[in-house]
Amino acid sequence: MLETTQILLTLSIALLSGLLLSRLAKKVGLPAVTAYLVAGVIIGPFLLGNFGIGFHAETNAPDRYSILCDLALGFIAFAIGNEFRLAQLKKIGRQATIIGIVQAVFTTIVVDIALISLSFILPEGYLPLPAAIILGAVATATAPAATLMVVRQYKAKGPVTDILLPVVALDDAVGLVVFAISFGIAGAINTGTVDAVSMIINPILEVILSILLGAVMGYLFTFCEKFFHSRSKRMAITVTFVMITVAISSLKFEIGSIHIAFSSLLACMMLGTIFCNICDFSEELMERADRWTAPLLVLFFVISGAELDLSVFSNWIYVIIGLAYIVFRSLGKYYGARFSSKLTGCDENIVKYLGITLLPQAGVALGMASQALTFGGDVGVLVQSITLFSVLIYELVGPYLTKVALTKAGDIKLEGKTSARTESKA
Repeated sequence: MLETTQILLTLSIALLSGLLLSRLAKKVGLPAVTAYLVAGVIIGPFLLGNFGIGFHAETNAPDRYSILCDLALGFIAFAIGNEFRLAQLKKIGRQATIIGIVQAVFTTIVVDIALISLSFILPEGYLPLPAAIILGAVATATAPAATLMVVRQYKAKGPVTDILLPVVALDDAVGLVVFAISFGIAGAINTGTVDAVSMIINPILEVILSILLGAVMGYLFTFCEKFFHSRSKRMAITVTFVMITVAISSLKFEIGSIHIAFSSLLACMMLGTIFCNICDFSEELMERADRWTAPLLVLFFVISGAELDLSVFSNWIYVIIGLAYIVFRSLGKYYGARFSSKLTGCDENIVKYLGITLLPQAGVALGMASQALTFGGDVGVLVQSITLFSVLIYELVGPYLTKVALTKAGDIKLEGKTSARTESKA
């Protein structure tokens, strides 16, 4: 009973703190997602959590609520899948694919060159070569959650927004493959042996299986949806299939040396893609699902903020490497997107501003960093620490930069804001 009380009280505090801080953020022109992350830091283990308010590292750690975060990411990916409508893909599909691949690979190359050079400059052992290579792959990942929240909050609409969400979705697929290959190369350097299965077959298999899982669930979802006619039941079946897809995506198998795993992000994106293209009422159901998940997404970002590890600032070497990682990743994302969008003949605003919107980094990068812990020695710890450092900076600054870029591109119209309270009175 006490544990249930503690969980409910913590979630209530998380929701309330995030919502209250979002009002302050609005006054100073910051996106709500930044407020939620800051609220998480405030009630996290390093601040109020130490006084029994919010999340405490030992008795009430943020990772106890990982099921909520997994579910939130599933709904975020499901919503992004809605951007892959065939009519829209015919216009921007080729451009989004080229940009998604080129900017991700270019960012990896830029960060790899910078960190490998830094590994020779710093005293021996501070930045091992395998760690530099793995961090280059982690740099590919972009946070779809923060980007989507900014787009929704400001109702962004225009050429940059249209291509942004598909690029973010493709970015994670490319990132998974690049990370697995880089991780294999780092392991080969460390041990002197090359494992082609873990470097090539496993990551490609994970992407293919995730897409297949999402496609199958999408067709099943569309089939089952036809049996329900009330809005409440159709919304319930929507929530059910996202939850099932997230659950199946968590399964892992070993068949000899082949590792069978799924990416819940890719699977749920595919679920949303199939559903929105073959269901006549998909737009209505997607909109209703967005309303249902609003409190869940607030909790997701507050919990994510509570998970940010402020202790990384205590080690000066992590700060130096982290700053180098942030600077060169930002350059890679910006110029990679700029070059590839110009190459594909995109609108001038896309060329100028798309790269800035790709800076936020969180969930996928943290997942890669967690996997790097299996590398052993100091490499995994270093990769995780640098990733935590960069996520802390990117998640606090990235959403604001995304808002600024979309505003300058003309996709966000700040005038004519309305209030639900005012509309109700009218």
